[in-house]
Amino acid sequence: MAYWSVYLTSEASRDVLVQDCLNQEPQILAWLNPIVQEQIIDIACQASFDPALKAFPFEHYFECDPNDEFYGFKSWDDFFTRKFTSSIRPIAAGEDIIANPCESAPLQVVENVELNARFWLKGHPYSLQNMMNFDPLAEQFVGGTVYQAYLNALSYHRWHSPVSGTIKKIDIVNGSYDYAPSSSLPFLTAVATRTIIFIESDNPYIGLMCFIAVGIAEVSSCEVTVTQGQHVDKGQQLGMFHCGGSTHCLIFSPHVNLSFDFHRTEPGLNATNIPVCSCIAVVN
Repeated sequence: MAYWSVYLTSEASRDVLVQDCLNQEPQILAWLNPIVQEQIIDIACQASFDPALKAFPFEHYFECDPNDEFYGFKSWDDFFTRKFTSSIRPIAAGEDIIANPCESAPLQVVENVELNARFWLKGHPYSLQNMMNFDPLAEQFVGGTVYQAYLNALSYHRWHSPVSGTIKKIDIVNGSYDYAPSSSLPFLTAVATRTIIFIESDNPYIGLMCFIAVGIAEVSSCEVTVTQGQHVDKGQQLGMFHCGGSTHCLIFSPHVNLSFDFHRTEPGLNATNIPVCSCIAVVN
């Protein structure tokens, strides 16, 4: 897997952006084929609920150079972690507003989470100790709320801060990279490779919260782009997923009363993406 990861971040991997790697010809499988570009644009428009946006080209949505054969991407992974252009995803304003940290589809909201849980029980309950890698801070979230969502392979794969606040602690956990059925997504938050970021919100009614980014398939990995002690603004980049599938969680203390906004989709395995940086919840 390490060798494959090296390849995906190399210049040689750009070939799959413009040609079918099996037939060595321009094909629909090429990531920058116009038909695939259209699918990526469709997913971005689906999240924004504005079908009129489909009339715009790929470069309207993503930072790239359409005059270059590879659109300016240095590797397949550089394409995978492509950035939205600055105007595409505005940041939800208001100190009582929680911003969606990823371009992702909601899976579920679970309240009154436990410090420990038996994973073999039906429903794959969350275990704060396992999710947070047995960090002592986990005890502050007992009885709190977990929001989990998952990312589409064609989606935007960078993470952004859900609140303005101070990065209190970062823990990068080396876990499994095994692919598992979608029904096991909650279980994977405790065993898969993941990054745990504790943020002390500027809003005292939120206080300490936690964002967990989980890499769940093949060589999926996490890169953090902030440091402990750093103050971040809501919507500021925290990091990104590389090379594979992913899910994420937001965890709040029991004193935080939240009303979630699912943007016309129903949480579950058939949910559609909610735009990154848009309102995902309001603190009551």
